[in-house]
Amino acid sequence: MAVGLVAAAALGVLGWRLGPATRHEAARPAAATRATPVSSPTRLPVTPPGASPPAPARTGPAVTRGSTPPVTSPGPAPALSVRVSGNQLVDGTGRPVRLLGVNRTGTQYACVEGTGVFDGPSDAASVAAMAAWHLTAVRVSLNEHCWLGINGIDARFGGAAYRTAITEYVDRLTAAGLYVVLDLHWNAPGTERAKDQQPMADRDHAPAFWASVAATFRDRPAVLFDLYNEPYPDDNQDTTAAWTCVRDGGACPGVPFTAAGSQELLSAVRGAGARNVVLVGGPQYAGTLDRWAEFAPVDPAGQLAASVHVYYGTPAKPEWAPCDQPACWARDIAPLAATTPVVVGEVGEHDCDSALMMPLLRWADDRGLSYLAWSWLPGDCAAEPALLRDWDGTPSGEGAGYRAHLLDLSR
Repeated sequence: MAVGLVAAAALGVLGWRLGPATRHEAARPAAATRATPVSSPTRLPVTPPGASPPAPARTGPAVTRGSTPPVTSPGPAPALSVRVSGNQLVDGTGRPVRLLGVNRTGTQYACVEGTGVFDGPSDAASVAAMAAWHLTAVRVSLNEHCWLGINGIDARFGGAAYRTAITEYVDRLTAAGLYVVLDLHWNAPGTERAKDQQPMADRDHAPAFWASVAATFRDRPAVLFDLYNEPYPDDNQDTTAAWTCVRDGGACPGVPFTAAGSQELLSAVRGAGARNVVLVGGPQYAGTLDRWAEFAPVDPAGQLAASVHVYYGTPAKPEWAPCDQPACWARDIAPLAATTPVVVGEVGEHDCDSALMMPLLRWADDRGLSYLAWSWLPGDCAAEPALLRDWDGTPSGEGAGYRAHLLDLSR
């Protein structure tokens, strides 16, 4: 998510550009036109996590690309697994899996700010607070430089210390029956520190990051990889140039460095021997999927899912993202979901309520799609959507509605 973005007109199209950087990114592109809600088919049931048999684990992971070694301490035997089968995510027995959860922010910024690896608790009690919401998944935001231990990151919070802390946290989450999505959230090229969001992944470090992350988690089949949080090349437009950049990287309009595209990052993951499910978003801060099928990277493992981010403003100005209205869901998301698993990787609203996003959640429920709310963080929603009032799981207004919705689905 990106905060501190200001609207700007570019080539006659309303776009967004970065304003003053803030650590909790928020944001959304141009508004969509309201439309009559589309009709919904029969709702699909939620598959409880933790029921599939353990998947066989390999030993001795090694990095095949990049120079950063994986964390080699063995994790617990995986109780969960997820893979792509047709247009669904399924577990080890072939039953449909839905990722219904939250985004755990903090691990993209605390390390580079020198305050720790996490913002807030990461212990077993904090994981139990998540599980009490009937979540099935948690998306964890990562910092490229903290993982790799480069560009002056404090060694107490970067490099081996960061990798170990993240790995142990992932193992706590999966032991509690939660799937985990790891996303590259903050990055930067060259010697510049990864202190905020960029328009694209960088070729300098992102392939090495994913080679190392993939080697570390390739034996944990309950872990999914989200290649890049929110691309916005070509001045945040939905153009052929933007889609080409998202896939191919290189020299791209609106990107002041050599970018790494989804094909290159996916190759780094597969080159490390990982067959984990990989999520790929589109341009406009992962806000559009209209040309996803045309520009999806080629995956030899056949384990790709599409990711889209949808946000809402306030009742007075609800439109906040390119695909926040039913007309777009029917036009862009539904056809793709007929062939490819679709995950709403971030969803939330800026009024600390949940009424605006509920139609999307119910629409996704009716089609068996996944979604993860932003974010598992105490706050007043002034800067960004916040699900919590307190780290013990006490919900905010937004969180109360979302938690009640998950409880209803779990019954």
